[in-house]
Formats: sequence, C-alpha cells, structure tokens
Amino acid sequence: MADRDPTTQSNYWQIASEHITLDWSVDFTAQILAGSVTHRMSVLLDGVEEAIFDTGDLEVTGAEVNGSAISYDLKPKHEVMGSALHVSLPKGLKSGSSVNVTVFYKTTKDCMALQWLNKEQTQGKRFPYLFSQCQPIYARALVPVQDSPSVKITYSAKVASVLPVLLSAIRVSPPSDGPAHDGKVIGEDVVTYTYDQPVPIPSYLLAIACGNVRYRPFPQFEDKQWQTGIWAEPELIDAAYWEFSEDTSRFLAAEEKVVTPYKFGVYDALVLPPSFPYGGMENACLSFLTPTLLTGDRTLVDVVVHELTHSWFGNGVTHAHASHFWLNEGWTVWMERFLLQVLHDSPAARGFSYIIGAKALREDLERYADTPRYQRLVIDYEKGEDPDDAYSRVPYEKGSNLILHIERTLGGLDVFLPYVKDYVNTFIGTSITTEQWKTHLYDFYSKNGGPEKIKLLDSIDWNAWLYGEGVELPIKMTYDETLAEAAYTLADRWDAARSTAVDAASFKKSDLDSFNSNQIIVFLERLQTLPRAPPLAPYAPRHAIRLRFYALALSPPTSEAAAHFVAEAGKWVVGDDGTGVIKGRMKFCRPIFKAVFKVDGKFALDIWAKNKEGFHPIARRLIDKDLGLYE
Repeated sequence: MADRDPTTQSNYWQIASEHITLDWSVDFTAQILAGSVTHRMSVLLDGVEEAIFDTGDLEVTGAEVNGSAISYDLKPKHEVMGSALHVSLPKGLKSGSSVNVTVFYKTTKDCMALQWLNKEQTQGKRFPYLFSQCQPIYARALVPVQDSPSVKITYSAKVASVLPVLLSAIRVSPPSDGPAHDGKVIGEDVVTYTYDQPVPIPSYLLAIACGNVRYRPFPQFEDKQWQTGIWAEPELIDAAYWEFSEDTSRFLAAEEKVVTPYKFGVYDALVLPPSFPYGGMENACLSFLTPTLLTGDRTLVDVVVHELTHSWFGNGVTHAHASHFWLNEGWTVWMERFLLQVLHDSPAARGFSYIIGAKALREDLERYADTPRYQRLVIDYEKGEDPDDAYSRVPYEKGSNLILHIERTLGGLDVFLPYVKDYVNTFIGTSITTEQWKTHLYDFYSKNGGPEKIKLLDSIDWNAWLYGEGVELPIKMTYDETLAEAAYTLADRWDAARSTAVDAASFKKSDLDSFNSNQIIVFLERLQTLPRAPPLAPYAPRHAIRLRFYALALSPPTSEAAAHFVAEAGKWVVGDDGTGVIKGRMKFCRPIFKAVFKVDGKFALDIWAKNKEGFHPIARRLIDKDLGLYE
C-alpha cells in the first residue's frame, strides 16, 4: 500500500476493524470513561500475528481474542501518535477470516479527546457536562482503535450514566422523544443508553456528549424517511430550535436531489457549551454546534449546512488520511455555497459566502509564510507529524475555489452537477486519495464530453493548485459582489472621512440596521484592509461581529485604539466581560489571543494562565503554541 496513513501506528493493511462494540460507564466524579471495546476484525494478510491499535493516554487493563485472555504490549508514547497497543493473535490466520479482539481500559486525566466541564461552565449551572472531539487523530484517546480515515467501521454501544447520553449513532433506547433520562432522576440515577451505527464511518466520527440535554424534533419534511431535530440544555432549547428548525430539513432534502439519498437515517444537531473549540463538527447522525451560532437572525445557519453536507463529503466519501483532508472540506464548502444559491434563488448568496471566505484564506496563507508547505492543498506529512499544526482555512477555501474553478472551466453548473452526483455515487462508503479523485474526474469527462472537455481539464494548472505555495491562488477568482456592495460603500465612506471634513454625527449606529450579521462582518473586514485606520464604530454584541471588531481595533498593535481595546478584547475571549462565557471556539479565541499578545504580551500570558483550564484540551495546546509557550 503505497499511500499509507502517516498518523497511525496501526497495521490496518494487514488486519482491519469492521465493527466495534463499546461498553462504557461515565464517571463524573473521577472524570473517566471506563469499560471495553470489542473489534470484529477482518484478516487481510495470511499469517498476521498481531493487531496493532492506536491509543492515547489510555490505561489498558486487559485483552481477549475470541473471548480468551491474550498477551498484549502497550508501547512507549509517541508525542503525536500516542502509544501503539500490540495484541497477539492466534497462529495461522488466513486472509478472509475474522477474529474478535476485546480491550479493557479507561481514559485518564490527560485525554485529549474529552472535555469534562463542571456545572458552572454550563448554561444551566446545575449539572456537569462531557463532550468529545476526535478529529483529526484523537479517537485513540477515547478508545483503542485503528485511528485512520482509511478504516471505516460500524459500531454499537451501551453507555451507563447519571446524565443523558448522546452518541454519533441512532438511539435504540431509551427513546429520544421520551422523558429525559428515561424518567429517572437526572444526576442521580444510572440509566444505560444503547445506540447503533449501521453505516461505516471513520474513527474520527466517534462521538459522545453527556449532560442535562433535551430534544425537540423538527417538523417532518414532506415524505422523507429521515428524522431531524435539535438537542440543547433546557435553557437554550427554545433559541436553538428557532435558529435551526426552519432550514435544516429543507437543506438536507435539497442536497439529496443534487447527490444521493441521505444514508444515516437521523440528522440531529447538539448545541454544546461555549468551550467547544469549533463552529461545528460533523459527527455522524449528530452534528456538534457552537452556541455562538445562536444569533437570533438565522444568518449563521450556513454552518449547519456545512456540517450536514459532510454526510456526503467526508462522512460518505472520506479522505484516505490527513494529506488529502482538502477533499473533505473543499468539496463540503463548494456544496454548501451551491446550496445557498439554490435555496435563496440567488447567485449573490453564493458569491457573498466566497467573499467572506477569501479574507480568512488570505490571512491563513500569510500565517504559513514560514511553513510554506502548509499553504498547499495536498500536504506530504512526515510519519508522526501532527496534522493539527497545519489546520487552517486553506483546505476549506483553497479547495472550494479549486472546485469552483473546475466548474467554471468545464462550462458551468449544468455540465458540472452530473459529475458531482457520479463522484459521490462512485466513492460513497470508501476512503480515497487526491489522485483517485482526479483520475475519476478525467474518466467521467472522457466518457461525457470527450477530447474537448479533457482539453479544458488539461488547461488547469494542477500542480499550482494542489502543490503550489504562496499567498495568491493560481488564478484571480471573481465572485458576485451584489450583497457586499452596501458594506463596501459604507466602509469606503468611513475611510474617506479620515481626510475630509465630515461631521461625525453623520455616522450613526442605524447605518448598520439594514445589514445582517454577515454584511456587518464584511463591512468590518473591509475596514481592516484599507490603508488608513478608520474611525472606530459602535459594534453589535454578536460574537462573529465582535471578533472582526477587535481584529480591526487591535491592528496595528501600536495604535491608540489597540491600547484602548486590548483589555476588553482579552476579557471578552475568556468570558471575564460580565457574560461569564468562554469563547472556546478557536475561530475566535486563537486570533484574539494572538492579537492581544502583540499589543501586550504580559497581559495576554497572564489572562491565559488564569483561564486556560476552562478551554478544550485541543484549544489549550494550540493556543500555548500560538503564545510561544512551547514548540
């Protein structure tokens, strides 16, 4: 196998997991998950003598093969890949046979996949909370597993807990729409929850959340067989339902028409506490969402569109390993933005989303000026290299722009959409490389267009797009600017006021009243790109807008505005601004901490030291790196 995953120590090409059975108990006092995992494994190589699993800071207490105790060896820890667990297998195994391997274990305090919250860190402040984050390579810290996207598994689970349990699977019992915690006393009585995931998924989609959550189903959509709904703490369930109930099902139905029917049966979303480090996570059957999406105007519902789109691009057609991560995210962003155009019946909606993404792409490309290979779409990772070091908007934005460029080069959506459907139908349920994707692209248009289309594909500078470095895309991309024009006009008027006699009273907060959240974001980002620092403005309390405002106010770091706002920005990002809410979403906390650090390094380090334990382990590690606390 020439293109093996560089982030795993498992021997998945010799013997591979097909199904895993989880048996867990949740201990909020000790803050551990304890239990076992049983792998049903398919032998791929005659005479294979051991199964090797990835683990991360797990305490392994025993192993069995086909129900009998067996010897095992937990190797020393690799800084990134964790400890390889070698389990001996019976002699003489033949390719095509199967074997059951059980590992008994528990998590530890160093688990990177789990965040345990005390009750004060939740919305209701009555019960603790637990949630996981396994992407990109942290499933090994949750369960001994062959932690590679190249291995797809089904799974079943039973989990005993004193608080309601959610998994990235279909609930078997107790019913989601029944009494919370099966009618037992929440926080006191143990209830065993059972789940089943019949669709093969990569290990990074294993997920658990456990807390005082409630469920509310969305209205049944037409004659669809799948179900959709929302989970949240009781204090947020009304706001979460309003924010997402109008669009989730219709976006799901619209995507089915473009690609293939939805295969997972259930599509629910869970609004997590604020320390969740991402905007969303596409866990199968259950997308995790940040509460910062609850804007009250549905303008950030595109994050839900993004996560449900992963049901086809990522959860369905999966990247073989981290080097090809852009296949997941580039395709998902392209499809997300196409759906915005379809459902709003407006190409301007699609173009506006690309405009918003363009600035984030530029900033991340500039961030990697000293590590230019992270500016590439296809990154040739070294064995054991941490893929989180390269995590940025590059695979999302550069990848979606490549696909948009292919669409335009071939002649537009009418020519391109039949290929999209064939791509998904060809590869759904498998894990692929960039070369496999490109080969299929050429094969499709060879059969459905002939030499003319192949000539057009050959005109694309593939090397520049896939392996090129630098802060510019290989070609200048243009987008529909209709929805951005009002924001541009207001920003330019503010900038002009710097050098002309304009009454300050002519700039009013009401100038922004007709703008939605995304237009305000574009307005602030436009100001940030202008050559002179503009006058500061009133800003809305919505998190995405305040992020852009502080980015503007703290740049340049030596300005009077930066000195004025540095303390406010730092306090906001750790929740010391009266809200008591940590902005754990890394899209917010990482750039703000870096900006604050440039203005006042001592203040940034002090406020981080006092508050870091409230952040997710992934965010803690990356912000430590951002602030130079370790390499």
